[in-house]
Order: sequence, then structure tokens, then C-alpha cells
Amino acid sequence: MNTNEKNTLLKLARDTINEYLKSGTVIKTPPAQGVLGEVCGAFVTLHKGDDLRGCIGNMIGRGPLVETIRDMAIAAATEDPRFETVRLNEMKDISIEISVLTPMRRIKDVSEIEVGKHGILMKRGYNQGVLLPQVATEWKWNREEFLKHTCMKAGLPEDAWKSPDTIIEIFSAEVFGEKAFHDGAKSG
Repeated sequence: MNTNEKNTLLKLARDTINEYLKSGTVIKTPPAQGVLGEVCGAFVTLHKGDDLRGCIGNMIGRGPLVETIRDMAIAAATEDPRFETVRLNEMKDISIEISVLTPMRRIKDVSEIEVGKHGILMKRGYNQGVLLPQVATEWKWNREEFLKHTCMKAGLPEDAWKSPDTIIEIFSAEVFGEKAFHDGAKSG
């Protein structure tokens, strides 16, 4: 993804949130050409200073990337159950980070997980949880800690990754944002 495409997506996310918080209107997306038209999963993460303020994503995408970013930007600002809805006057203090995901790949052996390169989707029964690749790096986790925290995010016992009933999928992400990532800022 080139710099122009990244800037287009970041501007789209910010413009979308601002307009939605102002008027409740969902803006039209720019033309979905090239990478911007590909169907892939993506997350939009909002930071206020060094604190997480919202993070919502779609693992597989259901339309062009521009539509996924638009929809996930609104969701990150208004639907993350961990936070109150972002207020319009907060937007001046919020930075946006986007993670564009590669397709998911099921693994049989956790040694296939490269900390810092792969994100994890953990599933068992109706429970599932995901952590983006940058989370393990930001928290300085090793592979086992990353697996344990992904289990906990899924609402599973922290050692559920060892069970043959647990499905583990990995993916990579191209991560970019409006500002350099501060030490101490944590993604969702």
C-alpha cells in the first residue's frame, strides 16, 4: 500500500467519524480502485494521547476496503463496548491507526506464530477473540503470553490454546497511523 492510499484511508476514517458524530450521516466513500477496492479485513484504532479510546474491526471484510474503513471508523468511535461513545469535541485529541489484514490462516502448531508479525484469532465453541500483531510487541509479550492473552480476550481459560478443540488462526497486518506510535500506547 502506498503513502497516498494510506493517507486516503486515514482521511476517510477521520472525515467519517467527524461527520457521523456531527450529523449521524454516513459519508460516501472515494472510488474503490486498486488496493482501496480489495476485499480484506481491517481494524480502526483510536488513541487519545497514549490511551486506547476505541478499536473495532472486521476480520475478513465484506466489501471494498474503503467501505470497511468507513464502517469500522464509525464503530470504533461509537460501538466499542469498553468505552463511551467518542464526543465530537474529543476528535482534536484523537489519533487514528489503521490495520489492514491479510487473509486468515489456520495453524496446527503454535511455533508458526511469529510475535510482532502475526495476529491471532482464537476460537472455541461460541467464544472467540482476536489480538492484532502489534499488541504483543507493544506489551513486550513472548509467544506464550500472547496466546494466553488472546485466550482471555476470547473468554476462554488462559491455557485453552493447548486444547485440540481450540482453533487458532493467524494473520499479518499493515499498520499505519496519523502519528508516530508513542511508547506506552496500547492497541486493542
